[in-house]
Amino acid sequence: MLGPNGSVFMPSVLTLIGIPGLESVQCWIGIPFCVMYLMAVIGNTLILVIIKYENSLHSPMYIFLAMLGATDIALSTCILPKMLGIFWFHLIEISFEACLLQMWLLHSFQGIESGVLLAMALDRYVAICNPLRHASIFSQKLLTHIGVGVTLRAAILGAPCLVLIKYRLKFYRTTVVSHSYCEHMAIVKLAIEDTRINKIYGLFVAFTILGFDIIFITLSYIQIFVTVFQLPQKEARLKAFNTCIAHICVFLQFYLLGFFSFFTHRFGSHIPPYVHILLSNLYLLVPPFLNPIVYGVKTKQIRDHVLTIFVCSKRFNH
Repeated sequence: MLGPNGSVFMPSVLTLIGIPGLESVQCWIGIPFCVMYLMAVIGNTLILVIIKYENSLHSPMYIFLAMLGATDIALSTCILPKMLGIFWFHLIEISFEACLLQMWLLHSFQGIESGVLLAMALDRYVAICNPLRHASIFSQKLLTHIGVGVTLRAAILGAPCLVLIKYRLKFYRTTVVSHSYCEHMAIVKLAIEDTRINKIYGLFVAFTILGFDIIFITLSYIQIFVTVFQLPQKEARLKAFNTCIAHICVFLQFYLLGFFSFFTHRFGSHIPPYVHILLSNLYLLVPPFLNPIVYGVKTKQIRDHVLTIFVCSKRFNH
């Protein structure tokens, strides 16, 4: 329905154009994206299966890793199938409600992943700084509470974004979203009404979740490094530090890509739109793709089980 000045009143369908400025090569961009997605799903599923069926890996560190793997699969699955439909089959239309649902799921899984990374940092902190109490602190009950807590935190804080868009913003200058998936600010920018509340709340959620988590992860690792460097033996320092390397790599790639994408999207007006969109896509696809590789390479128990699976499959084929 048309509104004043050619605006659209509460559109029922939105159009996702993909990567603005690169429409002619989107079909080729979809190939590496598809490969990364398939590798992410296979790698994370493999880690989930190994942790589930290997009793020696039913410790807090690996349970959190399983949570991270499940979240990575869900996060990439939220956007990639629709994105490939846009790139390869020109399926550019999406209902307004489906777009809002994708936005909420996307930001919820981002928040869950951040919460799991915080839980992993706290697990390493207790394991290294207070090892005698680690088993009693990180009980099965606490692990369940952490899993439920990080999920509810992300889902509840993200829900008002849906309400503020659905019931505050009625008139839109266009129904064309210059993005390859439904992202909060990409939708808000379409409205011709006052969007300050939407923008402020979006920043509030980002800093409440990501800001809170990154502060406590950083503080945990500062204390871990202080404790590790106070150990008298070099071998003990290397062993303690080695248990943290994989998590540090995952932590850095998630937050560095995330904050770079976040700030360029909001404040980098001089940066071409296709750079914004490519960064946003890579932020959601690269961590799920790299996380299984990082943990597979740096974690001996997982590496040994993966090698065992491949050796057994080769023997079976022969």
